[in-house]
Amino acid sequence: MRRFAAIHHGGEWDFPGWRPVASAFARCLLLAAAVCTAQAAGGPGHAAIASAHPLATQAGFEILDQGGNAFDAAIAISATLAVVEPQSSGMGGGGFWLLRRAADGKTVMLDGRETAPLAARPDMYLDVRGEPRPRASLDGALSAGIPGLPAALVRLSEDYGRLPLAKSLAPAIRHAENGFAVGQRYAKAAKDRESALRQSPAARAIFLDQGMAPQPGFHLVQKDLAQTLRRIARFGHAGFYGGTTARLLVQGVKDAGGIWRAGDLAGYRAVERAPVRGMYRGIRITSAAPPSSGGTVLLEALNILSGYDLARMDASTRKHLVIEAERRAYRDRDLYLGDPSFVKMPLSRLLSADYAAGLRVAIRPDRVLPSAALGTAPEPARQGDNTSHFSVIDRLGNLVAATLSINDSFGSGFVPPGTGVLLNDEMDDFATVPGRPNAYGLVGGDANAIAPGKRMLSSMSPTFLETKDRTAVLGTPGGSRIISMVLLAVLDFAEGRGPESWVSVGRFHHQYLPDVVEYEPGGLSEDDIRGLESRGHALKPTGYRYGDMQAVQWDRARNRLSAASDPRGEGAAEVK
Repeated sequence: MRRFAAIHHGGEWDFPGWRPVASAFARCLLLAAAVCTAQAAGGPGHAAIASAHPLATQAGFEILDQGGNAFDAAIAISATLAVVEPQSSGMGGGGFWLLRRAADGKTVMLDGRETAPLAARPDMYLDVRGEPRPRASLDGALSAGIPGLPAALVRLSEDYGRLPLAKSLAPAIRHAENGFAVGQRYAKAAKDRESALRQSPAARAIFLDQGMAPQPGFHLVQKDLAQTLRRIARFGHAGFYGGTTARLLVQGVKDAGGIWRAGDLAGYRAVERAPVRGMYRGIRITSAAPPSSGGTVLLEALNILSGYDLARMDASTRKHLVIEAERRAYRDRDLYLGDPSFVKMPLSRLLSADYAAGLRVAIRPDRVLPSAALGTAPEPARQGDNTSHFSVIDRLGNLVAATLSINDSFGSGFVPPGTGVLLNDEMDDFATVPGRPNAYGLVGGDANAIAPGKRMLSSMSPTFLETKDRTAVLGTPGGSRIISMVLLAVLDFAEGRGPESWVSVGRFHHQYLPDVVEYEPGGLSEDDIRGLESRGHALKPTGYRYGDMQAVQWDRARNRLSAASDPRGEGAAEVK
């Protein structure tokens, strides 16, 4: 065996024709050893991955099969999604990675959220009258925050992974270099953002087909992005935030009217944060902490609902109470939450059972409390699914739930020449004018005002759910609707259902302002609609199904893994 190991790791091959056979044999031995080790250590012995794109799911398993763990797989999946879903995430964006290490139980949120450039000002998107300039925070170089995804991937590799970063990034580099056929979701998003993509010569050349939104099947090749990924693979953090890539990014942004400086990139770091935790009817919930509002709003709503026996209520009453809990939790989001490095937040109060009980007192089972009693409602704004999520459980029982974004479809629509990096437009997630809605209709206050180096508030909600017998890993895109989708999945989990049900459940949503209940086709029954309207709710059908939840579960009682990808999307879920 020593002789084989020496040969396999770089010595001369006695029989060149045996190279592929020996290499495959070595991988089989490594995989068998990993399965035995996992089972001995209490892991499931198999792995489950659900992601928003089949190529990303394949990339995760490719890395697991090479001896990587869930964190190496997360690097491969994140980077591959950045290549194959440029409308939803990317190396020019950011995200949150919720991690659980099986060996010692360490649970942490890796915060790769974008930051405001150091030259950012609270009034940078306002005209001389103090009014927002149309689309200034949505289109072009000025709308982009400093990306966090590359730094997070390097941190994952250095602190949690087993494999070299270059190996984990190899699938993404391959897909960027060789190209792939785009699907219906890409084609639709490109059509929606065709105008913005045309304004950037580099973006136009990459993502459009002769200046027009391509049809499904268009072969998307990203040679510059492949080179950028190679520099990250070789130099780590400095491969993106310094050297050639940083120079091209800063120069491209400046030439297009943006305000990035070299120090913005050089100073960026991904940050580890303690996630928020809570309980709901025997379920331990771990979710995203600020600068995500996701976990806080989710747990506050569940704390309110914990005072009701929802299973004994008729469907319309149950949905009414869910909506009323959302109304109050989203209100607190708008009032209190922001970047913890800049804002002191009353998290202990917001997450306390006593506070929830106080909010519950004002909820009537037969009547709505209008949001207008708490503030002026803006006009309803569009919602987006322009984010991505994946969930992983590996053979050892390591867990990853990651939600990634560039905000709007194709982010800012801007690519700095020579980089292939499509930049985000996450600056719109700040409250550019406190009290005014952003692109997702969310109304923020001073807690989420623009400041240099600040991380903008998010709704991304990667989440773990645990009982004595089950562990679930889940999350979804969907703008401000992310939290309500995860809430409905938690309630479905509480009923004993599995991943296929969580990702398929009919969806409805209320976010305090605007004071309207949005629901997808099938999200509310005719009886639900009548029951909610009789209580005073204003209802608005979306006309389309929304969300793209990705979920995996470990049934520890039977040592069985299951995985599901939202039928609304184009993802893939698999157990191996």
